[in-house]
Amino acid sequence: MYEQDVAVYDSRRIVPANAHTSPTTERPLVRRTLILVAVAFMALTLVLPLVLVFVEAFRKGADTYFAAFADRHSQTAIALTLTVAAIAVPLNLVFGVAAAWCVAKYEFWGKSFLTTLIDLPFSVSPVVSGMVYVLLFGAQSVLGPWLRSMGIEIIFAVPGIVLATIFVTFPFIARELIPLMQAQGSTDEEAALSLGATGWQTFWRVTLPNIKWGLLYGVLLCNARAMGEFGAVSVVSGHIRGRTTTMPLDIEILYNEYNFAAAFAVASLLALLALVTLLIKTILEVRFGAELAGTRRH
Repeated sequence: MYEQDVAVYDSRRIVPANAHTSPTTERPLVRRTLILVAVAFMALTLVLPLVLVFVEAFRKGADTYFAAFADRHSQTAIALTLTVAAIAVPLNLVFGVAAAWCVAKYEFWGKSFLTTLIDLPFSVSPVVSGMVYVLLFGAQSVLGPWLRSMGIEIIFAVPGIVLATIFVTFPFIARELIPLMQAQGSTDEEAALSLGATGWQTFWRVTLPNIKWGLLYGVLLCNARAMGEFGAVSVVSGHIRGRTTTMPLDIEILYNEYNFAAAFAVASLLALLALVTLLIKTILEVRFGAELAGTRRH
């Protein structure tokens, strides 16, 4: 066979097989216009507001910016936000892995219903989820008097904030793992069991390494959502300053008090935490991109 370029015919022209071809047929002007529209939209809706948060935070100087974090109420809000995330994310991790394992590895009656329930927080307003916990554990609820007699506080206390945060964020890890586990199948686990491995050994040495990157992505997204949750937490917290206000609630209070410098300072910290999460995700993609792609193709 002669070494020569094989011609490939399309509807418009004959193109050498070794030439770079575009999978689309739009003209260069159309492609540039679409790219420009996408970039302009992202800049207007994402980049510009984020930049303005930091600009407003430092408008009165660095001294005013850092003075906002010396306020006792803001410190309590920051600590509470980190505490709630530290509790909610590990619990959602356990639930997400268990739910993904059940959905991907087993066939049982009610599987579709379970999948629907996992997606429920995506469709229900966070405010509604907060109201549900008030109806369950509030002072006028069925459980309210009993909880009061036992000295247990859930609504207008940290446990209620944790429960509301868990409800809002629990789909993130499960939804990241379910398609990954379904794509991988059960071949590796079956092979490990046939070689004499126990259930726990199979999970720790086979399943977990196969899903580690999807699991990490789910944890990062869950953590970012937990720290930024406002609606459900606003309902169950009672806005008790210095006790049940998280960073988003503290920002609202400061803004309503016309303390704009402090409000944007706390907002910039919350945005910075989200950017750090995004940066970690990007670094992992760059550093372990080949391994991640191989895991997803597994």
